[in-house]
Amino acid sequence: MTIVDAQAPDLPIVFVNDAFLNMTGYRRDEVLGRNCRFLQGPDTEGPVVKALAQAINKGEATNQDLLNYRKDGTPFWNALQISPVRNAAGLIVYYIGSQVDVTARKAAEAALEAAAAEQARTAQQALADRTALLHEVDHRVKNNLQLITSLLVLQTRRTLDDATRAALQSMLSRVSAIATVHRRLFQSHDLERFDVATFIRDLMGDVSSGREEVDIRLDLERVDIAAAQAAPLALAVNELVDNAFKHGLTPGRPGRLRIQVRRLNGHYVIEVCDDGPGLPENGVFEPGFGLTITNLLAQQLRATLQFEAGEPGLRAILKLPAHG
Repeated sequence: MTIVDAQAPDLPIVFVNDAFLNMTGYRRDEVLGRNCRFLQGPDTEGPVVKALAQAINKGEATNQDLLNYRKDGTPFWNALQISPVRNAAGLIVYYIGSQVDVTARKAAEAALEAAAAEQARTAQQALADRTALLHEVDHRVKNNLQLITSLLVLQTRRTLDDATRAALQSMLSRVSAIATVHRRLFQSHDLERFDVATFIRDLMGDVSSGREEVDIRLDLERVDIAAAQAAPLALAVNELVDNAFKHGLTPGRPGRLRIQVRRLNGHYVIEVCDDGPGLPENGVFEPGFGLTITNLLAQQLRATLQFEAGEPGLRAILKLPAHG
């Protein structure tokens, strides 16, 4: 404990107890009459000293952790509490200072901060390594898909049978959709999430080539799904779009195609709407290969797939649970 005279110039110390002397290493005669700043040293923090001075100038109590120095020059952390003492007239006549050596606490805090920083660096490096590995894997998969695409293109050009060529072209469309997924993942900074809206824009840029007569309208809300769902969802959307072009939009004739992506009641809803013939008279499509694939993909995504009559045309609605 210290007591300083608030009425004397430079606030000299007029009393110290033995605990203060033991903590600082000074004798009583070396302390009395001096301002407490003699405990400060080269690494004493200026902002803390400024805060102490401001509190004293305002006549306010304050608590500060201050780096001080003992007589032998060793630093210690001082938990300093200063309180003004007023006389009957309200004039401040003394300041009482209470000091506690908190060096051990400060060392423990510094050790915890260093450990936390090291843990954060380790986690960041692990994430960077994992991201680099995933980028490399996606890059290799993308290259392999491009090779498969090239083989399918060559085989399609050499095939004379119309049905076989159509089947190869459908398979080429599916492989291209998966390749678009991996291109998007490879270009993204977040390999855990997949941007559905951006994928659909890419997909429509590919599949609409040469179909300028079709009025394509995209109403796409930003929806991010888990990367593990990207490929099955991309294939499902590709099948629905491919079905709209094949059966709902007659080549060479004007038509309209609208694709909407939105979040609704805890679900992601994807609608593909055309203005073609619509549902069959019995309201049920024949279970062809494309529809079979789409239904299987919907099951994998824990999604529902339904077809409704449009005004005119057909609405295909894919609804899957939103997980955050």
